Amino acid sequence: METKQFKAESRRLLDMMIHSIYTHKEIFLRELISNASDAIDKLYFKSLTDDKVGLNKDDFAIWITADKDAKTLKITDNGIGMTEEELENNLGTIANSGSFKFKNENKLEEDNQIIGQFGVGFYSAFMVAKKVTVISKAYGSDKAYKWESEGVDGYTISEADKTSAGTEIILEMLDDTDDENYSEFLDQYRIKSLVKKYSDYIRFPIKMEVSHSRPKEQSEEDKEAKKPLEYEDFIEVETLNSMVPLWKKNRSELKEEDYKHFYTEKFYDYNEPLKYSHISNEMPAYNALLYIPSKAPFDYYSREYEKGLQLYSNGVLIMDKCADLLPDYFSFVKGLVDSEDLSLNISREMLQHDRQLKAIAKSIEKTVSSELKKMLKNDRENYEKFWGAFGLQLKYGIYSDFGMHKDKLQELIMFTSSKEKKLVTLDEYVTGMGEEQKYIYYATGESIARIEQLPQTELVRDKGYEILYLTDSVDEFAVKALRQYKDKEFRSVSADDLGIDTEEKKEELKAKEEENSDLLKELSDALSGKVAKVVLSQRLRSHPVCLTSEGEISLEMEKVLNAMPNGEKIQAQRVLELNPEHDIFGKLKAVNESGDKDKLGKYAKLLYDQALLIEGMSIEDPVEFSNLICELM
Repeated sequence: METKQFKAESRRLLDMMIHSIYTHKEIFLRELISNASDAIDKLYFKSLTDDKVGLNKDDFAIWITADKDAKTLKITDNGIGMTEEELENNLGTIANSGSFKFKNENKLEEDNQIIGQFGVGFYSAFMVAKKVTVISKAYGSDKAYKWESEGVDGYTISEADKTSAGTEIILEMLDDTDDENYSEFLDQYRIKSLVKKYSDYIRFPIKMEVSHSRPKEQSEEDKEAKKPLEYEDFIEVETLNSMVPLWKKNRSELKEEDYKHFYTEKFYDYNEPLKYSHISNEMPAYNALLYIPSKAPFDYYSREYEKGLQLYSNGVLIMDKCADLLPDYFSFVKGLVDSEDLSLNISREMLQHDRQLKAIAKSIEKTVSSELKKMLKNDRENYEKFWGAFGLQLKYGIYSDFGMHKDKLQELIMFTSSKEKKLVTLDEYVTGMGEEQKYIYYATGESIARIEQLPQTELVRDKGYEILYLTDSVDEFAVKALRQYKDKEFRSVSADDLGIDTEEKKEELKAKEEENSDLLKELSDALSGKVAKVVLSQRLRSHPVCLTSEGEISLEMEKVLNAMPNGEKIQAQRVLELNPEHDIFGKLKAVNESGDKDKLGKYAKLLYDQALLIEGMSIEDPVEFSNLICELM
């Protein structure tokens, strides 16, 4: 029997197939099952117009047989089969796709699920097999043929015995090595898991004889004697795939429990999702199931977390996590997308980035945004649960990329309000503003309790204005990126101008500063290098002192930036504000009038350290601070 050689370019491609093109060796089973499904599809298509076929859809199946002793794996189908010429053309010439040719010749519509396109998937078998045998009998033919190959050295074709149409592929597995365990692909549990992972939605049943153990029946005497149970093995035929994807079923035949069960089973989450969406889209064409989890995964806010949706092409898993289908700020979404129009690379493991993929991603982003807005409007309780788990990610989304996505996300964000200590949206805040209120006020701090003790909040609260409490490290950065909402500018309670005092009040404060200019200069000199200036405050009521800042960097932003690993030491332009109505200010004036500059300097340091502590910031010299308290008391 003559050994035929692959063409030179085919030999090179086969060598690449075995060593380079596929990332994971386990892909071979997906490819061979997909080819078997294609072969059945062709005969099923023929049966629709030819009564002589004598088969209906329920008669078709794919069989997997593993023989650990012989170290062989067999994939059998009762599809269209191949003639000698087709074996030569389809298997002797790499990248010659019979499925692609069949689809074009029969002018099949896109919804006809012929999977194979490139004609290279078959050769993935050589990643795990030292010899591949194909026995095939074409429908309507009297003869069957056997194709055999051990890889790049060539192949043989000879006549064979086979009674019915279809194809058997027999893999003689490679020997195990220290690095590779090829025997695992003969293990029934491993085979079942691979079928479930990659081929669960092949629309024809994938069957396998599976061995099980069960206890033997015991006699009454054995039971009374409490003899240990004996077990016997038995064989049971199992269908390994579920065939019909949930997302291709009519919504009318599905219940909420079906969607939730699918989620917990497929995405390994013990908690039911907060929300799900079943999407059937026409332009671009895709089906999808999208879920919003009720809790964040333990690694969600870490570098180890991988975002992405499962990506299917005609029910065959292509990628477990396609990151390009989700923007980072919606990375919490779990689910899958199934499309027939994807441009896949030669290995069908990855996508060629094209317009279709971008169009699907854009459509999914709109859907997620729309569903979140609906939840916020109609199911506030669950939205607040969502916010507790993933709100931080939305705020990062506003801040990242220089605020490029702020318009998409600003309606979804929430902050705790000073009124009733509950979460409010920006729209709710602005709607509740009085006509005289100019700004959206916010205060930053480590916790709500700390913020409420800040002296800077006194004037705003006295006016009855609502304050947004910003307690996450990203909050102020997000607010700075937003700048304004519905023409209302954000304004920190620590800003130099709160937009509250009348011109008369401002002039009054200015006159006091001029009157006490010598005192303020002495205090500024005593704190040279620590603060940009010392001023009289318009915002303080009961507190004697507070720290604010000038410029874009606030005190809270300073803390966040300096807490980052390898971050530069950044310092805001600090301003020490004094309450001119407080008894302490009167004491400062008296010390200044006495001419005791040394004592005034000590008061300045003490008040500065006090202001730092109020802000939750570290003081430079705790011993000096303690000694000054004792001395001045």
